[in-house]
Amino acid sequence: MTKSSLINAVGVSASVDASIAPAVESPRDIAPPRQTGFRANLVPLAVASALFMEFIDSTALSTALPTLARAFHSDPVHLKLALTSYLLALAVGAPASGWVADRFGPRRVFLCAMSVFLIGSALCGLSHSVEQLVGARLIQGLGGAMMTPVGRLIVVGSAPRDRLVSAMTWFSMPALVGPLLGPPLSGLVLAVADWPFIFYINIPVGIAGMIAVLCFVPKVVQPHPGRFDSFGFILSALAITGIVFLAETAGVNLVPWWVEVITGLIGASAGLLYVRHALKVEKPVLNLRLLKIPTFSASMWGGTFVRLGIGAGPLLLPLLLQVGLGWSPVQSGLVTISQAVGALSLKSVAQRVLKRFGFRTVLLVAALGTAAASALPGGFRAGTPIWAIVLALMLGGFLRSLHFTSANALAYADIPRSQTSQASTLSTVLQQVGMSLGVSFGGLTLHLARGNGPLIPQNFVLPFLIVGGAALLAIPCYWGLKADAGAEIGGRRVA
Repeated sequence: MTKSSLINAVGVSASVDASIAPAVESPRDIAPPRQTGFRANLVPLAVASALFMEFIDSTALSTALPTLARAFHSDPVHLKLALTSYLLALAVGAPASGWVADRFGPRRVFLCAMSVFLIGSALCGLSHSVEQLVGARLIQGLGGAMMTPVGRLIVVGSAPRDRLVSAMTWFSMPALVGPLLGPPLSGLVLAVADWPFIFYINIPVGIAGMIAVLCFVPKVVQPHPGRFDSFGFILSALAITGIVFLAETAGVNLVPWWVEVITGLIGASAGLLYVRHALKVEKPVLNLRLLKIPTFSASMWGGTFVRLGIGAGPLLLPLLLQVGLGWSPVQSGLVTISQAVGALSLKSVAQRVLKRFGFRTVLLVAALGTAAASALPGGFRAGTPIWAIVLALMLGGFLRSLHFTSANALAYADIPRSQTSQASTLSTVLQQVGMSLGVSFGGLTLHLARGNGPLIPQNFVLPFLIVGGAALLAIPCYWGLKADAGAEIGGRRVA
């Protein structure tokens, strides 16, 4: 399935200082020892290798949805619950990640989270029903809830500011390449083995990642973060669960209408209560005051809207290629790997592009291009040349990589060091909610376009157009940025 950033709460005053470091440093504001030279690249690479399995896993499952539907005698569209249950667990558990990492140490928490994820992977492979698979995916999500935000915290804490863009580029690679390698890997696994091996393959990959973390990620001792905001955590969990559950069930007749209404009211009420709570207490579990920092706010809201658009891709694209066009899982996976090629091609130009044009211009262009690329698959037909499909998917991979590399780095441009874990926590929650809503949104639009008939390519036109349009909502978020936003970390001088 990143990316991005998360936020926990260490009291930030009503006027947040947007400078790199506060005027008066407390012990929490003193940066941990920074890695330099070649070792500076080993930390993000080690964390990235560990996260690689998480992102491969989610999209490999997407490719296998038609196969799982046959195995469990279920509708492929309804199996999106296996995707959203994981994202829901991520979003619900993530608010605690910053506090837990500060309390017990980022490296230790990261390794424990990987262990939980591997246990969930094994249970997924042993599932015999949709209900068992959803339960195992929830366990995976609890591990993933700590992996991504704490991994980002490790990378940001170890990278010098002038190398932050480079470090975040390496850190973002699993989130970009993993989902793109997942489909072809899933297709190859399904061609030679049964679907449980899609999950079993996580185990050797995860063990290798844990070894890399033990070898290259240093221990960092943090001051005690204080008392955990239990009341705020409960409110945030209720709000997130209510929003995602309503988005998952609305319009598809999975539960009675009155259940949807009650759940929506509980989620909305908990969300409003949490906002009031977070603005009153000193250390809320999700520090909403950080959204007053313009660069962080633009990255969060803009990135969320883009994820609404592309979050539906892992659900819609495999169904279009395999069910709508009749391709095999191998054919589908091998064609979609072109997205990985596009994403990887950005690695050599990201820093130069940001230095030449600045974050504001790059994000505006990338958001517009990502919206267009997200809508393009709606035009794929049986007669569409393979080279045209490959080119469209490659362009989409490049533009998404450009957007998320830029947005993830900009998010930390003006975050004080003492609030890095809080920023990482809030970022992850918003990202996962955005991705969850994207999957649900894509499934709902496909359900409405399909009606009661079989899935045909024409059913996918409206869903892809709508999710592409959702990504356009990011443009107003980036339009208000200053021309010199993120200039220090981007290495750009502005007159």
